[in-house]
Amino acid sequence: MAHAASVRGARGFVTEVLEEHDLFLLVDDVRLVVSELATNALLHAQTSFTVRLRTALGPAVVLEVRDGSRDGPSVVAGVPLATAGRGIAIVEALCQDWGVDRYKGGGKSVWAVFSTS
Repeated sequence: MAHAASVRGARGFVTEVLEEHDLFLLVDDVRLVVSELATNALLHAQTSFTVRLRTALGPAVVLEVRDGSRDGPSVVAGVPLATAGRGIAIVEALCQDWGVDRYKGGGKSVWAVFSTS
């Protein structure tokens, strides 16, 4: 089962990988997005999750957070002073594109694309 420390670990993982590949300009945005997606997995899917970074055509980096729930996130209208409900809006604001891939055997990946140029 995932724990709150798992979100911190996800941030550390993406920071390390991006810095190893000299993608320093992406670190802040990808760290924030992985925090949002990992927190969603922790709170809503309530399953463990995995984080993956890969390159894509474009040039771009794709962040994927996979968990055991088939239920995808949704964009909700932000309420002033609310402490929750803004995660996917933040994801939309920081990446070029995002989406959800659902798997036949269960689970899903929420992915976000970041331009490297």
